[in-house]
Order: sequence, then C-alpha cells, then structure tokens
Amino acid sequence: MTAASSLVTGLHPTPELAAEAVRQALEKAGRERADSVLLFLTRDFARHAQPALLAAARVAGTMEIAGCTAYGLLTEHGWHLDQPGAAALVMAHEAPAAKGGAPLLSFSGHRILPYDWQAGAPRAGLLDAEAAAWSHGRLTADTCAEVSLPGWQARLACSSGLRLLGEPLTVDAVNGYDLRRLGGQTARENLQRCLPAELRSDPPLHQIVLSRQPAAPAVAILTAAADGALTLAEPLEAGEQVHWAIRQPLATEQDMRQSLAAAVDPEKMPDFAVMFSCLGRGPLFYGGDDRDLLVFREQFPGVPLIGAYGSGQIAPAGNGNRLFQNTVVTLLFESAHV
Repeated sequence: MTAASSLVTGLHPTPELAAEAVRQALEKAGRERADSVLLFLTRDFARHAQPALLAAARVAGTMEIAGCTAYGLLTEHGWHLDQPGAAALVMAHEAPAAKGGAPLLSFSGHRILPYDWQAGAPRAGLLDAEAAAWSHGRLTADTCAEVSLPGWQARLACSSGLRLLGEPLTVDAVNGYDLRRLGGQTARENLQRCLPAELRSDPPLHQIVLSRQPAAPAVAILTAAADGALTLAEPLEAGEQVHWAIRQPLATEQDMRQSLAAAVDPEKMPDFAVMFSCLGRGPLFYGGDDRDLLVFREQFPGVPLIGAYGSGQIAPAGNGNRLFQNTVVTLLFESAHV
C-alpha cells in the first residue's frame, strides 16, 4: 500500500487548488490514480466546496473523497493559516483491501458533538463550527461526515498538553456552573495557591483548566467572580476529585512527544498519519511555529501526514466518544495486510 500528501495554497479558493493538491500527492506516491483521498480545505471553501471536490475526484480517479473545511491545514511539510489552501492525502491499495482496525474518521460543522456520535463505534476527527463536510466526494446536508479506511489499522495518540499543578483536590461547594469552594478555600484562592509564584497576581485563566480524569476532556474556566467563585464550561459535583492544570508551551510539547512515543510500534514505522489539532494549540500557541508538528517530524521522519486545525477534536474516551479542546489527536496508520 502507498500513501502521500501535499499542501497547496493560493490567493483564491478555486477548484484548481484542490486538484493540484491531489495531483502533487499522486506524483509523490508514484501513482496515476488513488483508491481513496482525504481532502481538507480552508474555510474559504465553505461555500465553494463541491466544485473543488469534483475537481479533486477527476484528478484522483475516484469519488472516495472525505474531509471537511477547517481553520488551517498541515502536512509533514508544514502548516498553513490565513490564506486559501488545500491539503490532500492519497491512498492506494496494492492488493484487495483487508479489514481494518481504525476509528471512524469523523468531521462535523456543529458546535457540539452530535448526539449519535457519543456512543457506538470509536471515532476520531475534527469539529469546526459552521464547517462543510463531505464523504464519497459529496457534501453532506447535515454537515457531518464519516469514513472508514479499509485495509488500514491505526494507533491513537491523544495529547492534552496539560501540566498538573499540585495534588488532587476535593470539590466542596458548587452552584450550577459556578465552582465556589475547593480544598477548603474559595475556588480563586485555591487556584492562586496552586499556581507558580509568578502567575498568582494575574492568573492566565485561558490556559488553566480543571482535570477530572487523565483521559477525559478538561474543564475550562470562563470567568472569575469578585466573591472568589469561578464559572466553568461544565458543572462539577460536590465531592469530586479534580486537579488544577495549565497549558504552557514547553510542557505541552513534552506531552506531545510522550503521547506519540506511547503509541508507536518500535518495530514498524507508520505508513501515514492523520492529525487533528486545535487552533489554540498550533503556531498561535507556540509563538509562530507548530511544535507539535515538529515533534511528529522528529519521531516519524518522512512519514506522510495530513491534518487540520479546528475548534474541537473528537476521540474515544471511557465508554464512548468525547469532544476535546486544545488537544492533538493523532492516528498512526499502517497496512492491515500481514
């Protein structure tokens, strides 16, 4: 089996950009046609996606094209934001496709994880509010698309990028979404006590979360009240055990490195990879470059990669599928053929 990726940018969201991305990927793969294609387009294509899909299908020689629009794009060669672009990964089977063992790749333009995706088959993918989504080369009416990749199995790496602060704490008092007391103090007092000294006078609330379980989505802080309460994105319950956690570039990069190392097969490099990242986790977070992408390159030099930045990342967690933020979900694919 073969796979190759390409990223193409231009001044306008034209069908030719999508066609050129597929053409370049086919050239890298040494193929004239593909069996299937993952195609991500920037948000500039949201109202013009179908002509781009048809142009890509003509070049690829297949209608098995899936993907979505997103804030930004990435491949192993680099990342792209703020200009029309298309990223394509072409896949070709050397033999009839074997049964795979990978999560369903899932793309949604909703603001929350679709209800019927929360249970059932494991899923990994991207959510980007108001995005267009497609499968089998056609836009979906409900802006939700999914695709399985026969012949491929995948290892999942999920990096939350969190640095835990201190010991577990017990939630003492809550009022709806307001966390009032924690560890015997007001929520804000307790947070300040747990933070490094240089952050206590002006806590960076946008980088701080409450972690309930290591594999579960963290709970963001929305606002701080004068009485010491903190308003959260999700309600907690009195008696819960939680950790304060913070996102900082060095610790986040190290977490990415560890998550990939834990998922890798030491005896075999992946054939290709798919990465779903957050707009708040890429180059805007790292100060002008995507350190998560650099870590991938270090661990998997030359491995084809395609990915996109969105507002939410989908991954299996616990007994179902959950929506994460500020997380990088990476799938390392290898052939299911023995």
